[in-house]
Amino acid sequence: MPDALSPEAVHIGLDLGTQSARAVAVDGTGRLLRAASRPLTGRRAGVRHEQDPEQWWSALAAACREALTGIDPSRVRALAVDATSGTVLLTDAAGVPLTPGLMYDDRRADAHAERVNTHGAQVWERLGYRAMQPSWALPKLLWLLDDLPGSPPAGTRLLHQADLITWRLAGHQVASDTSHALKTGYDLIAERWPTAELDALGVPGALLPDVVRPGTVLGTVCAAAAGATGIPAGTLITAGMTDGCAAQIGAGALTPGAWNSVLGTTLVFKGASPHLVRDPGGVVYCHRGPGGTWLPGGASSSGAGILAQRFPGARPADLDALTERAAATGSTAVVYPLVGSGGERFPFRAPDAESFVLGEPSGDAEEFHACLLGVALLERLCFDYLDHLGAPVDGPLTFTGGGARNRYWSQLRADVLGRPVRLPEQAESAVGMAVLAATASGATLEEAAGAMVHLREELRPDPARTARLLPVYLAFVDALVHRGLLAPAVAGHARGKAGQ
Repeated sequence: MPDALSPEAVHIGLDLGTQSARAVAVDGTGRLLRAASRPLTGRRAGVRHEQDPEQWWSALAAACREALTGIDPSRVRALAVDATSGTVLLTDAAGVPLTPGLMYDDRRADAHAERVNTHGAQVWERLGYRAMQPSWALPKLLWLLDDLPGSPPAGTRLLHQADLITWRLAGHQVASDTSHALKTGYDLIAERWPTAELDALGVPGALLPDVVRPGTVLGTVCAAAAGATGIPAGTLITAGMTDGCAAQIGAGALTPGAWNSVLGTTLVFKGASPHLVRDPGGVVYCHRGPGGTWLPGGASSSGAGILAQRFPGARPADLDALTERAAATGSTAVVYPLVGSGGERFPFRAPDAESFVLGEPSGDAEEFHACLLGVALLERLCFDYLDHLGAPVDGPLTFTGGGARNRYWSQLRADVLGRPVRLPEQAESAVGMAVLAATASGATLEEAAGAMVHLREELRPDPARTARLLPVYLAFVDALVHRGLLAPAVAGHARGKAGQ
């Protein structure tokens, strides 16, 4: 057994989410030793969503100091960082931010997307996602460049959210990873930046970071960063992945056909495929996986955030009580659980989509249940869409994210899907990065996941409830078609799957 997978080895996973920065210390057997988090705040105004990059560093440093309290520094082997997908900023040559961080769902660059897709059409088509969405990083980079007064100052750098952290940890700029670079246009097949296309878009090559595969050792923690974070100087810094991929690793969903559904503010799907999955609709895209595999996935604009919208100020105890009351209603009313005002991203692209209600929920408990059921129905549609594309979807399925902590909701989702669901013990993005960090010390990713990822519970669907909810699902699909949101061909495939 590699030393990396022994109880004495400690690996650090760092996660930058939308609402918090989190650090975990996990030993080589997967035991969570300590964890800590700090809140992050952002600014939303219409289509804009930004955060202060300096807060990313200060929050993560504070979380690290707490998470490493009492842990023998000699046990710490390596770390890896994940962050939100498509979040970018510009810095000067010393890594000092020149701009806010434009977050994953910021859509101020809508007007730049057409130019990106015109000049990069052949590359995006070959990479399988066909076209970039306005919230992706490359359109936002063009917006940032246009917003600068004059040409970019000498030494200006584009950084993805995780890149700022690895720079601070190492004390100098280090390479980015293919996972975070995907939405900036990095060519995952040729493994290089598409220079001709970027030149045509006016993106200076000097702005862009070097890129390596996840799991590559980038450097070591410098003395200054050690003082700020409590991470021992000399700790290996491993190239990470985006938060959805990190959660997938934390769930152990790495074999072809396996999927991880992350229910947070929004739904994120990540699976494993032996082949590149190409999507004519441009809403599914593939990361590179370990070995020769690919990691197809999509990020919805719907999810558990609908609860905060419809039940503002509700405390965890309030949500627990609502869950208990909702479970007793038997209601089949449905809320399309779209979060925010930016439209839908997956399983269809509809910038003008708005939330709607099917049925007439009566009272808070039925409205709450309608939100839970709406997420479950949309989740099934996501899997039907993936199957429509030819992605393998028949492997093991895991649920992670904050929504997976609600057992009733997880069972409802399993019933709507009509398939067994696994709930891992510690699956979260930060834990996935601890698993990836273990590869820097001699383990393969498959070995690390096998040793460090453990199953807490398996939920099996209730066939009677699956059958009872099937007409509700089909009515939801019909409602999406009627509103012009879902393509009839996709709806037909969903109906065909339901008939099977």
